[in-house]
Amino acid sequence: MRIIVLVTVVLLSACSVLPPLPEWQGPEGRDHADLGLIVDLRNDAVLTPAQLVARLQDSEALLVGERHDNPDHHALQLWLLQALEQQRPQGSLLLEMLEPGQQARVDSVRRDLRAGHAQGDLAQALDWQKGWDWNLYGPLVSHALMQSYPLLQANLGRDEIMSIYRAAPPLQGRASATTTVRDALLAQIETSHCGMLPASQLPAMLAVQQQRDRRMAERLLAAPKPAMLLAGAFHVRRDLGVPLHIEDLADMPVTVLMLAEVGERVSAEQADFVWYAPAQPEQDHCEQLRQRGK
Repeated sequence: MRIIVLVTVVLLSACSVLPPLPEWQGPEGRDHADLGLIVDLRNDAVLTPAQLVARLQDSEALLVGERHDNPDHHALQLWLLQALEQQRPQGSLLLEMLEPGQQARVDSVRRDLRAGHAQGDLAQALDWQKGWDWNLYGPLVSHALMQSYPLLQANLGRDEIMSIYRAAPPLQGRASATTTVRDALLAQIETSHCGMLPASQLPAMLAVQQQRDRRMAERLLAAPKPAMLLAGAFHVRRDLGVPLHIEDLADMPVTVLMLAEVGERVSAEQADFVWYAPAQPEQDHCEQLRQRGK
């Protein structure tokens, strides 16, 4: 049974007021009992948003997992970033959605914006990739570009991905390279592609997934602290993703907050905290893949 935290919330700082929480946008699960629920999975305690911020503000490396197409996850990420900025200086923000080739553009746009030079089409100026819906990511990126801390890429470039497809480099690591981790990721890759991938492609897909996780871990370790990484849910999972690679590379504690949808279940093996938001409408992704195949 969860322990309901009833203690009075201590003010996070003498003059600080947290920003107002965003209104829910998702259409599914508005009457679900878990809507808005925040759980500290380490002790099964229910938290208020202010208590969550208090627990996260001392983390040197915070990993936040999202469902990419959930607008409430994006709104909560921006809220959390702004709330943490009020408690202590933010060192850096890293995005799975940015590739190495975009970093120079990001830095140039950030300098121009902070100098008061208006930008026209911000997504175009950043060479924002079409696979990431700018309507969802734009508000957070626009906010981060105006701050004193750097906005950093955390993904592989396209040329690197193709190179991995052709010849996967060996993955070294006692935590990340185990058979258990590999088998779980292979199963997830096969499921997410609806069993339609040829078996011969699975090793290459696994290699790309794990090399992405390794790159995010390397970038997070090198980033100014405190650092926040925003990435897909599977990338930040404690039992499968970036935290295992950080464990292999350095002795640095990390904190994982999973943004989930009502009806999902997140365990203490996967994350430290979970925040439940409305769900997106069910879509038959497998049927969509089958239609594309035709």
